[in-house]
Amino acid sequence: MSTVPEIKLVFDEPKQRVKPPRHFADLDPQGRKDLAVELGIPAFRANQAAVHFFTHHNDDPETWSDIPKDMRALMAEKFTPKLMTLVRSVTADGGRTRKDLWKLHDGVLVESVLMSYSDRTTVCISSQAGCGMDCPFCATGQGGLTRNLTAGEITAQVVAAARVCDAGELPGGPTRLSNVVFMGMGEPMANYNAVMRTIRNITAPQPDGLGIGARSVTLSTVGLVSGIEKLIGEDIPVTLAISLHTPDDELRDTLVPINSRWKVKEVLEAADKYADKTGRRYSIEYAMIKDINDQAWRSDLLGRLLKNRNAHVNLIPLNPTPGSKWTASRPEDEAEFVRILETYGVPVTVRDTRGREIDGACGQLAAAEVTSEV
Repeated sequence: MSTVPEIKLVFDEPKQRVKPPRHFADLDPQGRKDLAVELGIPAFRANQAAVHFFTHHNDDPETWSDIPKDMRALMAEKFTPKLMTLVRSVTADGGRTRKDLWKLHDGVLVESVLMSYSDRTTVCISSQAGCGMDCPFCATGQGGLTRNLTAGEITAQVVAAARVCDAGELPGGPTRLSNVVFMGMGEPMANYNAVMRTIRNITAPQPDGLGIGARSVTLSTVGLVSGIEKLIGEDIPVTLAISLHTPDDELRDTLVPINSRWKVKEVLEAADKYADKTGRRYSIEYAMIKDINDQAWRSDLLGRLLKNRNAHVNLIPLNPTPGSKWTASRPEDEAEFVRILETYGVPVTVRDTRGREIDGACGQLAAAEVTSEV
């Protein structure tokens, strides 16, 4: 019988010494107009700012020619304060995968990953600096939670990725950012309000947002049922991804400690309710870990759990972190896992592994940067 570790889950934001600057992306469209009026600026200037930021991906008011010169400094300070600075970028897969390390105003490090495919361009973004879920195979989880990110800080990662696409910095020339996945550092459901504001920034038609369809946004969670239930009421049909990683509660208590609060059955029932409300199939994320969760009997159990559900399994060959005992499954075990799921009629794919040579797993690049500074 496996031993359940001491639970160190963090749901509330740690106390911060310096609050991040307020950005107009932290506000809804009416709030942006109210901010302008509060600053003594005509309300329509908020719309102009939105056009520059969300449509043209330009966050520098000094270059906004339709804004009076004597107003630009104020807008730079109060509308689009600089929230993050690029520390470094690393690329892989012939430049089709780009990982950016960002330093926030308080020195905190977060990561985003931009990936170019033949039919889409996707950015994977962080919603927290660190993570409080304490999953032992995850590089981010082992560092603990530093703080939640604001909606402005999360949105800025998406706008920065869109700007890279516009500039043609990926192979093949200029392209459009088409997909956003909340699968970077942090547990999105543990920073619910900021994440939802960001999703509305992403999905709102231009100029109020980036105009990316909700179906092209994936929101991942390790299984915070309370968050999934709130999401059902939002009426935004994003793709829900459940980081399950094993179908049995005994092992999941160890791999995903939040399971001590919400068991597999409860998580799947909440996902079913979301699928019923939205008509969207949800994804089961399953990191394949050698000799830990890749046994044939676990595939059989997973197949029996999912065979009548509107779900799809996404198997993820584990991207191991340096010095970790956790590593990816053997190819033959992965193939057998897939075969068994298919016998139950469960749709399954194996994720295209990107960025192994650039500290591809979430949190690795930030951890490497901290280590080099020390």
